[in-house]
Amino acid sequence: MSKMLYIATRWGMRSTEGTARLTGLAYLGLAVTGVLGFMLARPRLYVAGDAAATLANLMAQEALARGVVALELGIVLTQALAALLFFRLFRPVSGFAAGAVAAFGLVNAAMILTSAGLLATAAHVALDAPLPTTADTATTVQLLYVASGYMWDVAALFFGLWLIPMGWLAHRSRWMPRVLGWTVAAGGCGYVLSAFLGYLVPDTALAKEILTVPAAIGEFWMIGYLLVRGVSPRATPEDADHARAGVDG
Repeated sequence: MSKMLYIATRWGMRSTEGTARLTGLAYLGLAVTGVLGFMLARPRLYVAGDAAATLANLMAQEALARGVVALELGIVLTQALAALLFFRLFRPVSGFAAGAVAAFGLVNAAMILTSAGLLATAAHVALDAPLPTTADTATTVQLLYVASGYMWDVAALFFGLWLIPMGWLAHRSRWMPRVLGWTVAAGGCGYVLSAFLGYLVPDTALAKEILTVPAAIGEFWMIGYLLVRGVSPRATPEDADHARAGVDG
């Protein structure tokens, strides 16, 4: 009986480690597509306050204009996969909190999907179906890019909300360093605050960036830990049972 229990325990840990590494891979894909698309490619096309320059960039860099759309779709795909895998990984700890990670992550992915649709429309107007005058085309393309940017701004609310229960679960499960869990949760709070701060207190770009620093640290730490370690080698399936008992109690 004890041997069978040992085998079942080891099988459960291997299954958890496999899920953890798949989750880390999806999260890495989210980070890579986000950095390439939003932080690197988009600024090469969009020029704030200069519609003519934005249109000229799209027309001169057609492959990049279409690639930005593909990268945003990659963000949607990888975040949706990561949200579902986080649910699978952390469900034994707390079904409610794991469901919150999945729900908030999927909502954020849906908002970025809307942004991708706006960018796809901008590319279509600029490259495939220009409006009667160049000025009309430039104004429309600029407006679509501005709307896409604001989708990202308001989506920060749900991105923060998906990090908070994720960090709590990482801390509660004992599968990862507890400091990692608190860092991710703090980063989530920072994102939530930044979403409100940008509209309630204008001209606070630096403060918004500072608020999201813990999230950047926690996310890359989480990705690395999931890919390299999976879950802590000191953890056992019973740790999840203990964590869940603590929640239920």
